[in-house]
Amino acid sequence: MTVNLSRLTISRGELSFFEATPEVGVEAKGTVVMVPGFTGSREDFLPMAPFVTAAGYRLIAYSQLGQYDSDGPDGPDAVGEYTIAKFALDLAEVLDQVAPGEKVHLLGHSFGGLVTRAAVLNDPKRFLDYVILDSPPNGRDIGTGFDMAQIPELLWAGGNETLWKAMFGAFEEIFPAPVKEFLYNRMMATRTANIAGIALTMSAEPDRVEELAATGLPILVAAGENDIIPLDMQADAASRLGVRFEVIAGAAHTPNEEKPEELTQVLVDFWGGAA
Repeated sequence: MTVNLSRLTISRGELSFFEATPEVGVEAKGTVVMVPGFTGSREDFLPMAPFVTAAGYRLIAYSQLGQYDSDGPDGPDAVGEYTIAKFALDLAEVLDQVAPGEKVHLLGHSFGGLVTRAAVLNDPKRFLDYVILDSPPNGRDIGTGFDMAQIPELLWAGGNETLWKAMFGAFEEIFPAPVKEFLYNRMMATRTANIAGIALTMSAEPDRVEELAATGLPILVAAGENDIIPLDMQADAASRLGVRFEVIAGAAHTPNEEKPEELTQVLVDFWGGAA
């Protein structure tokens, strides 16, 4: 496996991404593009790279606008730049650069699932298939009891540090020191307007499951068995889509990091049947 950490330029700025490619001699089976979620980045999918490439797939993952080391405007006036619709157009530009003219396998994690869904609805013919990972059918009710619309006020009052304490303060000591340091530094580097904008665009995002089902695209819904987003909510979305719902044992909200080998096996089985 070869991993290249780099940057690409779209109309709204430079985004950081990585490309992982199979070893020479491994049969090439296509390109997979993975999109991270709320306060995430390209690094969320690095644990999967050895397993995805060993199966013959080229893996691309990128940090969305305003995330971690990608470009992005900041400040209260920039919040409107961080909408699901605009992120979906960014994804189309990324695809034009990393896989021009190629249909790809697409995966969206958590908030990235809402972004990728919008991209699929914009142009379903661009994709071979689509995986929704630990993502709710709408952004208004994510089943956690936490009101995303309250986040901007929290951020402008206390900055990203306040959100870190609200999200991770109660259990930050469970992280090994290097992981905690990375997660903390990543949240501090993420544009505050990105976090506020995502919170607002999520809180206004409706259920679009029926629209997605109408595309006819092969779809898989997957989640960790201990996901913070209720499994029954995700299972219902899969049922309405008429597709499989796969639960990754022993994982929570990030099976891509917690159980990368097990998740990849589920994905490879799906890709092989859907392609």
